[in-house]
Amino acid sequence: MRLTTLRSAALTLALLLPALPVSTTLAQDQDEAAVDAAASVERDPLEIYSDLNLFGEIFDRIRAEYVDAPDEKELIRAAIQGMLTSLDPHSGYLPPAEYDEVREDTSGTFGGLGIEVTMEDGIVKVVTPMDETPAARAGVLANDLIVEIDGESIQGLSLDEAVEKMRGPVGTDIEITVVREGVSQPLEFSMTRDIIALRAVRWSMEGDVGVLRLARFSEQAFVGIENAINEIYDERGGEPPKGLILDLRNNPGGLVDQSVFVADAFLKQGSVVLTRGRLPEESARYDAKPDALDEKIAEVPLVVLINGGSASAAEIVAGALQDHKRATLVGTRSFGKGSVQSIISLGPNGAMRLTTARYYTPNNRSIQAAGIQPDIVVTQVVPEEFQGRDEIIGEAGLAGHIAGEAEEEPTVGSSVYVPIEQTEDTQLQYAIRLINGQETNPAFPPTPES
Repeated sequence: MRLTTLRSAALTLALLLPALPVSTTLAQDQDEAAVDAAASVERDPLEIYSDLNLFGEIFDRIRAEYVDAPDEKELIRAAIQGMLTSLDPHSGYLPPAEYDEVREDTSGTFGGLGIEVTMEDGIVKVVTPMDETPAARAGVLANDLIVEIDGESIQGLSLDEAVEKMRGPVGTDIEITVVREGVSQPLEFSMTRDIIALRAVRWSMEGDVGVLRLARFSEQAFVGIENAINEIYDERGGEPPKGLILDLRNNPGGLVDQSVFVADAFLKQGSVVLTRGRLPEESARYDAKPDALDEKIAEVPLVVLINGGSASAAEIVAGALQDHKRATLVGTRSFGKGSVQSIISLGPNGAMRLTTARYYTPNNRSIQAAGIQPDIVVTQVVPEEFQGRDEIIGEAGLAGHIAGEAEEEPTVGSSVYVPIEQTEDTQLQYAIRLINGQETNPAFPPTPES
């Protein structure tokens, strides 16, 4: 419950003054209850407009008397930002540039060249060019070192700054200069930026077990899962794998509809997620439906990996598959972000991100601040240099988070550490052994509800 100004002041005084007689304390409690009751009554519009007049008065005093002439537009945006962020950690104002980035992030597409890069010893190195992209068509190869963009050296730039220079509007031209091992002179490539779809899903085979790594729930998520499963079957000549592992660790979430589609890929019926908000239109139920994909893998055992970095849409999928007994969850407790944010466009002024509902699993469990508990807790062997820094409490540790409903909020951290080398990945290796029968646990395989 958010404290009113009067009640906050009363509590402060209670800390400063000696204990009052019982009768006085009871009277104070009654006064506070009256204040709370008044706060719950809808305020008179004239009173609200009076507060807005106060805002206008302060705004004018700042414009007139602040030591340096302020930017009025930035002042107003800062006030809007403060108003939204006071609600909870996930509400906020998005200026036009940030709004564009959010749309790009959720779509999973951008204007660019189609190369995955990394930074080694301060040099931007090509990991791989994506198929059918400007970089691949131009002849850029893995391990090429990018030294110039449009004739300007990128030495000293961060990886993000270099990537930002390579991205741009579709149809615009760019020239990059690379140094290639075995070639004496730098190579120049002229390209035209095109639409690049980020790869949301990567897959591999660990023996007879398919591992699907879903990085985030962009618009490419379900398509990526579907393609990966079909590719696994094609590689095996149409034979199903012995089991599948869906890796949702450190997946920060994304689009709610994509979480429904991904869960639906493994479910033939039943609810996937419930949302409840203050307004009726913010409350909904999303159901799975039978289709060719879930029929194809209906008999394939499934393990889902989660950890302290699995949030939002990742928790929706994990919770749905757990409640329907379709998968066994392995790892550590998830983040606990069980709230819905609506992105509301403000036209040329950007957008606002506003929390409008809470998520619930099919069994009516609130995810908010509680997270999803795995069926089998498996922790990583954390290197000494990361110990104590690999754990986060999650949503429950964020100042101003909205409360869940009935679930106990965690007070200890959940690890987000995942080793780079799969052979050192305790959680992944346990899941593989579980599917192969080298490990046993009553939670695997789960018994579906009839």
